[in-house]
Amino acid sequence: MPLGEYRVFLKADIRRVKCKQCNKVKRESIEDFIKNMHTTRRYMLFIGRRCRESSIKAIAEEQNLDWRTVKALEMEYMQEQLDNRPPLCPRVIGIDEISVKKGHKYRIVVSDLERGEPIWFGGEDRSEVSMDKFFIDLGPEKCQNIELVVMDMWKAFRNSVQKNIPQAAILFDKFHVVKHLNESLDKVRKDEHKRLKEAEGEDYIKGNKYTLLSKRKNLKLKGSESLEKILVANERLNVAYLLKESFDQLWSYKNEKDARTFFDNWKESLNGQNLKAYEKFAELIEKHWDGIASHCVLGEGIKLGFVEGLNNKIRVFQRRAYGIKDEKYLRLKILTFKLKPL
Repeated sequence: MPLGEYRVFLKADIRRVKCKQCNKVKRESIEDFIKNMHTTRRYMLFIGRRCRESSIKAIAEEQNLDWRTVKALEMEYMQEQLDNRPPLCPRVIGIDEISVKKGHKYRIVVSDLERGEPIWFGGEDRSEVSMDKFFIDLGPEKCQNIELVVMDMWKAFRNSVQKNIPQAAILFDKFHVVKHLNESLDKVRKDEHKRLKEAEGEDYIKGNKYTLLSKRKNLKLKGSESLEKILVANERLNVAYLLKESFDQLWSYKNEKDARTFFDNWKESLNGQNLKAYEKFAELIEKHWDGIASHCVLGEGIKLGFVEGLNNKIRVFQRRAYGIKDEKYLRLKILTFKLKPL
């Protein structure tokens, strides 16, 4: 136990007593020490709080400890956070998957969107069976309290939700819908780049992927000039970009009927434009319309960006813990980062 620049060791005699009832010899319990009996609980709390702000390696160097010791103390801290967490009874949940290893190795993360914190990490992949495990762990009584589920358009998640909590409405995450639209625009960009390169040797589209995918209002002067040059020179990309920008209006409607009218008009504007990628996107929206229309009546006040923000946070954890191939550690890190420090 460090005291400034000095290393301090505490030696204590622990009494052993014989129980008159069970006739067994037992050791005296000391609450101030944690399981490994080499560190006080107070020091464990100190290390745990420091690890919320910095990496294991940095804390190990600072405290003159082995990194494995710091990791063990942090895990002890995080487990105590979980043990003290208020009982789970979510009403609105968000579902997403994260990649834990190369080669499409996924785990599922479920969040309580009203409390704004992750509440479950598990599964073996992103299959329906893995998603079912969350509902089994939560229990049938608490499952009945769930009213709304925010997720992407992954079929396995949708099937599991409809099977386990049929009373809950489904709302497809706006971020993933827009992601599909951006992919459609990028497909048009690639097609035009290839066509112009072969026919005219033009190269003004190259290097402007993110200029086209960005909203016009978010571009700086140089990006705006590049965008204007592309849109003036290429009619097909001009139409595709305007359709992408106008689709954002869908999320502003508070009435499903108005939203449907807007989408029907948007889809009709594709006629004669020869934008196959956009036509496939429109078919995707049509197929999942119920979950998208839910934004009009159920999306108000829900932290729809929390799930994607959580994904970004998890990637930070994975980079910070580079070299630690411990899924139990990652699980604790994800489930406790929004909890109050001890």
